[in-house]
Amino acid sequence: MCGIAGILSINPNKVSKENLARMTEAIIHRGPDGYGHWVSEDGKIGFGHRRLSILDLSESGKQPMHYLDRYTLTFNGEIYNYLEIKSDLIKKGYSFRSHSDSEVLLALYDLKKEKCLQDLDGMFAFAIYDNVEQEVFCARDRFGEKPFFYTEFDNAFYFASEMKEFWAAGINKTPDPKMVFNYLHFDILDNHADLGQTFFSSVRKLPPAHYLKWKNGQFSIIRYWDIDWRFQNTNLKLEDAKEQFRNLFIESVKRRMRSDVLVGSSLSGGIDSSLVVCAMDHLLKDHKESIQNTFSARFKNFHKDEGYFIQKVREKTRINSHEVYSEIDDLESVLDKISFHQEEPFGSASILVQYQVYELAKQKGVTVLLDGQGADEILAGYHPYFTTFFNELRKKSDSKFEHEFLAYQQLHSENTINAKISKPGIKQTIASAFPRLANKVGRRLINMRMKNTSMMSEDFYASYKSDTYNDYNFNLGSLNSHLYFSTFQVGLPTLLRYADRNSMAHSREVRLPFLSHELVEFVFSLPSDFKIKEGWTKYIMRASFADLLPSEIAWRKDKIGFEPPQKSWMDNSKTQDSIRSAREVLSKEGILMKGAENMPIESTVTNNKGDGSWNHLMVSKLYKG
Repeated sequence: MCGIAGILSINPNKVSKENLARMTEAIIHRGPDGYGHWVSEDGKIGFGHRRLSILDLSESGKQPMHYLDRYTLTFNGEIYNYLEIKSDLIKKGYSFRSHSDSEVLLALYDLKKEKCLQDLDGMFAFAIYDNVEQEVFCARDRFGEKPFFYTEFDNAFYFASEMKEFWAAGINKTPDPKMVFNYLHFDILDNHADLGQTFFSSVRKLPPAHYLKWKNGQFSIIRYWDIDWRFQNTNLKLEDAKEQFRNLFIESVKRRMRSDVLVGSSLSGGIDSSLVVCAMDHLLKDHKESIQNTFSARFKNFHKDEGYFIQKVREKTRINSHEVYSEIDDLESVLDKISFHQEEPFGSASILVQYQVYELAKQKGVTVLLDGQGADEILAGYHPYFTTFFNELRKKSDSKFEHEFLAYQQLHSENTINAKISKPGIKQTIASAFPRLANKVGRRLINMRMKNTSMMSEDFYASYKSDTYNDYNFNLGSLNSHLYFSTFQVGLPTLLRYADRNSMAHSREVRLPFLSHELVEFVFSLPSDFKIKEGWTKYIMRASFADLLPSEIAWRKDKIGFEPPQKSWMDNSKTQDSIRSAREVLSKEGILMKGAENMPIESTVTNNKGDGSWNHLMVSKLYKG
């Protein structure tokens, strides 16, 4: 796990180590254990690197790394199946001087070029320079766990792990007003129609599951992996599916425990993180001296505190449990720090709590943490997925629909945490049968009725009201299509950004067992009623691991999420002073109307019409720094 930088030019002597050093110095938090800078003999190509030592702690793992007097690599991430790949490469005649996954990646690229990506189980963002072809090959992992930003400036191509590297190199930092408008008006953090867009006009990101080739000043971007969400294996028996799911998940956890430094886990008390902890404990059962460290967030006197479920995991496993209690003063004291690391707006104060969990892991000396992120999106963990599931069932079979809806009502009759799903009527059935048409008509009606009822200035609103990202041109008529949308377009990509920046702010590495591509491909191939069944979300996971999990968690009905007491935090006088200051900044920028700082402050996160107090705080950070 590290941070990378690069400058590519067609002009000789364009690249200097000094400029690369300025870039990597800006991300020392991503790699405090070492650094390296390399410039080609002709001064056209330069790579920079900050190192967080995880595998092969010796100097042999240092980067930029050279191989066969032909290739040079700067790499951020982990290749979890590098041992299996290395074994195959040795049989083919390759030899290695290090024990790192980086050298394995170089050898695999020599053998297969861009097809090497198909073999990788990992999270990564890297660049390889081939001095024979005079070409640079860059790639990002399938889900976008690791960041890769790029821009063109002063007749050169720059890439980086974080955008602050560009600012350090002298590139202009200009917020993108279209992104700002859509965030304020619709609470949208990503443009689903253009996954390369960022909150800064000059900067783009390489989309997940894509690679980039640069040669002679020109570059192309190509997708190398996708999932066919339409395919479902209806011949698979539930018992066979449970066995396959269990094997794939355990193998994913096992691979992600490979490390030459301490490995622990995040534990929220929900089913996803609890399963990761229990699976790790299961794999460590024969190693009496290996006790897993877990890290949790707690909230005093808050009804959504999950201490009860954290205790149930303690009773089931052998863990050293560490907890951090978040208070309102923490929001005021660390918000600027988190904004510095996140670089773009984030959705709620839960990001602060996540930041503190990784900070606690650093204090306890645990460098690698496994986490349960991704399970909700691939396994239908969020309550609103029920609506899509019921609409899909109703199209297929009235009897199955009635059975499943009744089971849902009975199971969740006393669930006070999650809002109840109403029985789909004729409108929902028609919309489900013609999802693209319904979506198009619905969004057109929204746009026709869209008015500036917010605090935005009339000039700002008029300039960008036609550039909205709310037209979701995607088929949400089936559960699988909805899960695909959440996994690859809107939802998970943002959460992965939060986790990467928060963990790397403290030089910690986060690994996500649910995002093994083999596991994800298998889950998407399962029928919908293997994911939601008789009122239970994530049914295949619950059924597969009922023996490993505490029963109170395996068959837990409510879905809390990682949620702090944000409403009370927003009502705090210090926070409200910050909101007023933020509005004053945005008013001067012409984004909010004059006098916005004197208007009433919402205690909610956002109300999706431009008055969201939290959104004002976030956008002001783009213009302050």
